Amino acid sequence: MSPETILESAHPARHWHRLGDGRLQCDLCPRDCRLADGQRGACFVRMRQGEGMVLTTYGRSSGFCIDPIEKKPLNHFYPGTPVLSFGTAGCNLACKFCQNWDISKSRDMDRLMDRATPQAIARLAAENQCRSVAYTYNDPVIFAEYAIDTAHACRELGIANVAVTAGYIHAGARAEFFEPMDAANVDLKAFSEAFYWKLTGAHLQPVLDTLVWLRTHSQVWIELTTLLIPGANDDDRELAALARWVHEALGPDTPLHFTAFHPDFRLTDRPPTPPATLTRARDIALAAGLHHVYTGNVHDAAGGTTRCTGCGAALIERDWYRILNYRVTDDGRCPDCQTALAGHYTAYRGAFGPRRVPLKPH
Repeated sequence: MSPETILESAHPARHWHRLGDGRLQCDLCPRDCRLADGQRGACFVRMRQGEGMVLTTYGRSSGFCIDPIEKKPLNHFYPGTPVLSFGTAGCNLACKFCQNWDISKSRDMDRLMDRATPQAIARLAAENQCRSVAYTYNDPVIFAEYAIDTAHACRELGIANVAVTAGYIHAGARAEFFEPMDAANVDLKAFSEAFYWKLTGAHLQPVLDTLVWLRTHSQVWIELTTLLIPGANDDDRELAALARWVHEALGPDTPLHFTAFHPDFRLTDRPPTPPATLTRARDIALAAGLHHVYTGNVHDAAGGTTRCTGCGAALIERDWYRILNYRVTDDGRCPDCQTALAGHYTAYRGAFGPRRVPLKPH
C-alpha cells in the first residue's frame, strides 16, 4: 500500500497516551507498543501519525463471505444460521502455528481490495439474510474502531455481532470493544504461560482476565476454542486444569471446542492432531463437569452433538459444519423434558449448510 493510500485509509485510533519521552503508547492490547512518528505497532495496522494514532485498515477488508455460524465455531448461537464474515490484515499475536497466516501475518496491504463502510456491511448482511456478522480471519481487536462502528450499524438493522478473537486486549478497552458484540468465540490457545510465550509471543493471564470479565461484566455469549497441537498443549494434566478453570470461572454451560491442528506457517515439524487426542480431551473436559464439549476440524458425530443437560437427549446432531438433526424448540428448550439449553436460539428453518459464499460489497 502506498503512503498516499495509507493516509486515505487512516482513521483516528483510540486507546493511547503520550509518554514523557515524546513517544505514544498504544493502550489497546497488552503489547503496549511505544511508537515514534511513522512507526507501526506489532500488529502492523496501528500506526503513529504525527501527534496521534491511526488505524490504517479502516474500511478495507481481505474479503467478505457468508459462512455457517458453526464455522466460527459457535454451536449455541443461532445454530444453522448464515453469518457474514470478514477480516482485515495483521495481528497482535505472533502464533507460530497460525492457520490464517496469509491474512493475519500479511504485510502486503494491497491485498485489502474490498472497501466497505460499516453501513454498507450491515446492508450487505441484511440483503443476504444473515443473522449475524462475524469479525474474524484476523483478530478484530486490532481493527477495533472499524469493528465497533460496523457492529453498531448492524445493531440498527437487528443483526447480531460475533467477535472471533484471542481475547488479548487491555482492561481499559474491553468495555468499548465488547459492548456491541453479542457473542464471542475466544481462542484459549493453551493453559500454560510457557506455551503462550514460546508459541504466540504473548501471555496467558490477560486472556483469562478477558474471559472472566466477559462472564461477569457483559452479556456476551462465550464459547472457547483450543487448537490441540501434539506435544505442545495436549497433556492430560494441562487439559484437566483448563477444563476445571473453565468450570469454576465461566460455568459448566460454557461450550468448549477442541479442534485439530495441521502443520502450517512456522510450525511444520509437528504431525496433525490424531482424532483420538480430540476424543481424549473431550472426555477429560466432560469428566471435569463441563456440559458442552465439542471436537472440531474432524468428522466426529459424537463430538459434534449437543445434548440436553436434563435428560441427555441428542438435541443437535452435527458432522463437522453440517447439521444432521435439530430438535431444539424455538425458545431454546429440549422438546422431551423442557430443560432450557444454554445459548441463543430462534425458529429453525433448516441449516445454511457447510458451504461458503463469497460476496462483494456495493
